[in-house]
Amino acid sequence: MTDPGETSSGLPIVASFESFYERQYASSVRLARALVGRWDLAEELAQDAFVELHRRWDRVSEYESPEGWIRRVVTHRAVSSLRRRSIEARLVLRLANERQARSWPADSDDEVWAAVAKLPKRQAQVTALTYADGLSPAEIADVLACDEATVRTHLRRARIALSQRLQRPWEES
Repeated sequence: MTDPGETSSGLPIVASFESFYERQYASSVRLARALVGRWDLAEELAQDAFVELHRRWDRVSEYESPEGWIRRVVTHRAVSSLRRRSIEARLVLRLANERQARSWPADSDDEVWAAVAKLPKRQAQVTALTYADGLSPAEIADVLACDEATVRTHLRRARIALSQRLQRPWEES
């Protein structure tokens, strides 16, 4: 016979999201900390996992082990975070090596770079990554986590805007 506060498998019945959160948050952060090595990132990963859980609470609360679900989500998010950090570190290292090999644009280009800084955020990013760092549209798409076609669109719009602002002709190639 089971206790009224337990399921047939002997696990406690989860009364509310809030009580589940109070019971599981600290252990979720500890799990994430063990996986990623940083408390701040671990807290962020656990919080994101609980936000996802809150969205699905009606369904997940009926699972045999909601605790297993939250641990799995925290683990997946930690692995994704480590993968993303690894990619970012490799890109930063590569960009630093390439930047050392190239000199920064000449001072005579100050007017151009000032105009680039006034572009919408994505257009400025794409322009800087293209001309200051020499990245291809595919590489920029990886850095900005968007489609290569999106990069080309932003670059085209940036070139047109710069041409108009600087009153210099631009021909689409």
